Amino acid sequence: MTLAFDGANLRLVRCAQGLSLADVGDAVGKSKQYIQRLEAGNDAPTPQLEEALASFLNVEPQFFSVGSKQALPEDSFHFRKLMGTKPTDKQAAMATGELFRRVVDFIDGALKLPQVDFPEHEIDSAEAAERAAEKCRAHWGLGVGPIGNMVRVVEKAGAVVTTFETAGRGIDALSIAAPRPIVVTNNASTSACRVRFDHAHEIGHFVGHVGRPTGDKATEAEANRFASAFLLPRSSFAKEFPALRGGTQINWIALSEMKMRWRVSKAALLYRARQLGMLSEDLYKRALIGHLFAKGERYVEREDGQIPHETPELFDSALTLLTNRLGMSLDQIASSVRLKRALLVMVAPQAQTLDKASGSKVLSLQHYRR
Repeated sequence: MTLAFDGANLRLVRCAQGLSLADVGDAVGKSKQYIQRLEAGNDAPTPQLEEALASFLNVEPQFFSVGSKQALPEDSFHFRKLMGTKPTDKQAAMATGELFRRVVDFIDGALKLPQVDFPEHEIDSAEAAERAAEKCRAHWGLGVGPIGNMVRVVEKAGAVVTTFETAGRGIDALSIAAPRPIVVTNNASTSACRVRFDHAHEIGHFVGHVGRPTGDKATEAEANRFASAFLLPRSSFAKEFPALRGGTQINWIALSEMKMRWRVSKAALLYRARQLGMLSEDLYKRALIGHLFAKGERYVEREDGQIPHETPELFDSALTLLTNRLGMSLDQIASSVRLKRALLVMVAPQAQTLDKASGSKVLSLQHYRR
């Protein structure tokens, strides 16, 4: 029996690969108007055309069937830095994230991943963000000192961390508020300090914006305040921020040392000092524009090369367990979510590096459950 065709899944897999209606139409000998009718549910392909679409888009024909896993609503996706981003890039990021979520869902059903543990604390003001950050640190036993590895904090709380190319087109980071939360960051042209801030920002959405649409100035400002407070607790920051020389001069050597200790950018340290009333607005702007920007450190600070990027481990370890311990091939994993191997590797580049001879590199998931 032929199952009914779901045009929404056609649109999903097309957008994930950055293809236009015309690209798909040309590949299967149809007009872009006809492909648009398929996606809108106003027409249905023949079995032969469905096979051709599946072959071109690197999915199995069953991927298009009504009743297969449905996409999350748009308000489940939290984006960081969307101003100036093209709508097509946002669609591509959401579609790729949705396909990755389906892979994660399959893995979650096959293995016992860490329990999701993001406490809920409503964030609707700067002070609420401060309190939520303090409560999260206490909940996860992080104390009030520097956080050594932000990726590990996110993964131990049960989220899956990844990176993919789509996130690099005008989007710093995004998170997916699914039953198994997902955080996607852009490491390609971003400093490790910025990525750590992005992770804290996404935690802010998970913790404080449950059920709320995000992306507006208010929710982004709240998530930024949470990130600042989470990475730099006010009690510790007040003690460690370098005293001003002569009451008006930043001690840049001491600030650089503080950056290396806390792994937070100098710009973020100055921003935090202004938040807490330790720098005036005028002094903050002079330090930022007159010093950092003037010295070419607006986007890349001179210490950034000394701070390595943190590597996600949970998803990689889960894939390795599936292949090495359970004997699943990448083709079988892809088929489980109705994808072909090539598309699985595009959505989850980590899969490409797997080798059945790498059994000794398996990291026990017990590491995350403790």
